[in-house]
Parts: sequence; C-alpha cells; structure tokens
Amino acid sequence: MKSYVVACLVALVLSVLATPLARLFALRIGAVSVPGGRHVHGRTVPRLGGIALALAWAVPVIGLALRDPMISGAIRGQVVPAVAVVLGAVVICAVGALDDARGIRPLFKLGAQVLLACVAFACGIQIQAIELPLIGYCSMGVFALPVTIVWIVGVTNAVNLIDGLDGLAAGVSFFAALTSFVIASISGSVLVALMMAALMGALVGFLFFNFNPARIFMGDSGSYFLGFVLATTALVGGLQQKASTAVSLLVPVLALGVPIFDTLFSMFRRLIERRSIFSADRGHVHHRLLDLGLTHKRAVMFLYGVSLLLASGAIAISLGRSWHVGLALLSVTLVFVGLVRFLGYFQYLHFRKRQKSRLRDSFTEDLRAAVPRLIVSLSQARDEASALVGLRQLITGTNVSCVEIVSSRPDVLCWTKPDCDCSKRDLVEVAFPIGRDDISVATVKFKWSNDGEEPTPQADVLLQILVDELARTLLSVESSLAPASPLLDEHDVSSAGLPATATTA
Repeated sequence: MKSYVVACLVALVLSVLATPLARLFALRIGAVSVPGGRHVHGRTVPRLGGIALALAWAVPVIGLALRDPMISGAIRGQVVPAVAVVLGAVVICAVGALDDARGIRPLFKLGAQVLLACVAFACGIQIQAIELPLIGYCSMGVFALPVTIVWIVGVTNAVNLIDGLDGLAAGVSFFAALTSFVIASISGSVLVALMMAALMGALVGFLFFNFNPARIFMGDSGSYFLGFVLATTALVGGLQQKASTAVSLLVPVLALGVPIFDTLFSMFRRLIERRSIFSADRGHVHHRLLDLGLTHKRAVMFLYGVSLLLASGAIAISLGRSWHVGLALLSVTLVFVGLVRFLGYFQYLHFRKRQKSRLRDSFTEDLRAAVPRLIVSLSQARDEASALVGLRQLITGTNVSCVEIVSSRPDVLCWTKPDCDCSKRDLVEVAFPIGRDDISVATVKFKWSNDGEEPTPQADVLLQILVDELARTLLSVESSLAPASPLLDEHDVSSAGLPATATTA
C-alpha cells in the first residue's frame, strides 16, 4: 500500500508542475480551443493537457516498476502486458496531441486506435470470456479479437465524447480509476493497482487547472490517453477472473458508466435521426443538462454524483455475494432509468423526429392559426378593455383552458373555458412577464391540457410573441398593466419578456 501512496503523490506533484508547462507550450504552438459551435466555453483555452497527464502517470509507474522490489516481483509475470499498456498510452497520447495541434483525419485516428488495440491483444490484453448472471460462462472463441478491439476503441472514444465540460472527463475518469484501484487492491492485481493509483494522482493534480473555469483542456491527447489506460487495465492481470462475482466485464462497464451511457445514446440518437453515428452534435448528456438550466459547475457535479453511484455499484457487484449482486444491479438500473427520464432523452428523440417530419401537435397548429389574428386585434385596440378582449379570445379559438393576468391590482383578470377546472394539477402552465422581467408589473399565465407533455418550443415562441404584442398595446393605451418606467421604445417592447418557464400546474 505504501508504494501505491507514493505513486499517487508523485503523480499528483508531477501533474501540478507539468500542466502549466503544457499550457505554455500549447499557447506557443497555437493548440487552442476556440469558443463557438458545440463548445460551451466563452474564451480561447489551450489544449494539450493530456501530455502533462501522460507524463505524470508514466514516471511513477515506470519508476516504481523498476526500482521497487515489491512491485517488480509482483509484476514479473506481467511484463509484456505492462509494457503494452505504457507504450500504447504514450502512442495514443501522441496521436491525440497531433490532432490537438494540427488536426488529423478521423479515419487516421480510428486506424491508430484499432492498431494499438490489436497490439494490446497480441500482448495478452484480451477478452477471452465473459461470465454473466443466469447465463454463465461465455467463451468468445474466434470473436475474442473483435470484441477486444471494440472494447478498447469504444472506451477510448467514450471518454473523448464526454470531454465537453470543464473537469468532466477528468472527474469521471477519476471515479473509474478509483473503482479499478479498490478492486485490484483487494484481488491482488499489483500492476493494475499501481497504474490506477498513479492515474488518480495525475487526475487530481490536473483538476486544479481543469475545473471550471478551466485554464487548460486535456484535449484529444488526454481523453484518448485516459480511455486507453482505463480500457486496457480493466483487462490486465486477470482482473476479470479475480473478481469475486459472476459479472466480470460488467464491473469496468459500470465504472465507466457515464461515458458509455452517453456514447450509446448518442449513437442511438443519430441513427434515429438518420445521421452518421460519427457526426458531431450538441446532444450529449452534458449538453442536455445545460439545456435543462443547470449551470456549468452543477452539471459537472451532477455527473460526478452519478459516477460515484455507479462506482459504488461496480465495487458492490465485484465483491458482494449473489444477493448483493442482484441488489447492486437493481440500484444501477434505477440510476440509469432515472438519468434517462431526467434528461428527457426519449421526449427529445420524439420531438426531433416530429421536427424532421415537420409535424406539430394540434395545440401548436391551433396557435399558429389564432395568434396572427389576435395580433391584428391587439394592434387595433384603443384602450385596456379592447386589448384584453383579444387575449380573452384565445380560449375560444384554441385549446387553451385558462388565461390569467397576475398583478398587484385588486381586480382578478381570469378567463376560463366553460366546464373547465383550471385548478387541476395535470394541466400544463406557462407564464410570461408583460414586458422585460426587471420592469414588468404583471404576468400572463396560460394553462391547457397536453396529455402530460411539455409545451413545444414553437408553442412557447407563439405565446411569447402574443404577450410581446400585448405589452406594446398596453403601453400605447397607458394601462396600469403595462411595464413600469423607464418606458420601452418600440424595439425594446418587441423583444420584451424572458423565455417562458414551463411547469405542471
């Protein structure tokens, strides 16, 4: 255990010292990430942090393997796989660094990953069999090579895909490394424990510079390096065979649950949308969290929490008895189901499919027909009463069940469809301030039944346009519901208000 602590501390110190140097080198050669497109950062940030990670990891691993008698003796029978992991990690980091600095074709990167996976297989890093509950021992036979390649290349690219927020890939990889370290320490796989201890130290040191707001990104050099090391060490030293349960490969799968989950859903989403599974987009799990309103740091911390739960489940599965395995699998399944529902993946896919087909629900179509007429009616209003008549017409021309104006005035302005109970909790409710939020004195609320689904973005936009026109009209007739001073000019009023907030009433 003392050697593992030394490896972790040495890697941490080297990472803290090497990362600023890698940052300066990236700035000197122009290896920087520019904001825009799918990138969520708002300023230019240097890449090549993976060089510092690889250096901080490799030095203590190689040094202790050569100088520590306990480590040297324990890994004497695993020299070939150990060399394959270290050299493969260095090479894949170099490929990623070249891509960060100059950019290389995706086919070349994929070819390099496949070649390194084949070399790892030849060096004994293989998936020869898988044990699964209720199924038993499944030998891969002639499929051992392709399955091993898919595993190594898949995990390598999964870590790369999850690297979309400051500190996300590094933190998720830390929990995966922690899982492998715990299992390897208990099962006696010295080589894996040494490598994971060094990797944890390197990641902690790197996070000092990579956590939001990041001063450096790991880039492809870092994500490829992390993915390759995590994928290969999961197969090194008989770690699968030494696991005390019958779910060998499931342990590293769960440890890397977040990037694997994101990769599989990204591929599934692109297939549904009839796009190449390798095409880039802004639909990854971290993008979905930002779209739901989470801040950058909260999105990262949320995924840290999910990774911690999955790491705990992986350790429980590896070390527990049969009923512990079942309970852990059930808990992990609930985590994934909750994550899917929270992120609204299937609603998102359904919406994108409808959008591609240019299909809209009946409520949105009714609004498209009614809103232009109501805007004309509002533009002709000469007092508050006639302006509100146009708003009241919404419940007769569409499926809107209730329109209410909330203000400090004593009179209650609310219009409801006959025989409709607007206090029902299954109604969708959206609210828009009349005018800019900081100067509005009234809010319009719309409620309707939508079978439990959230309002479409088109419906939000149409209702916002209607409320903007209402604000302009109320200003012109000097209504007490109009936005407070300073008065808005016509351009300001046309863009007044904030995006609607949608809740279930």
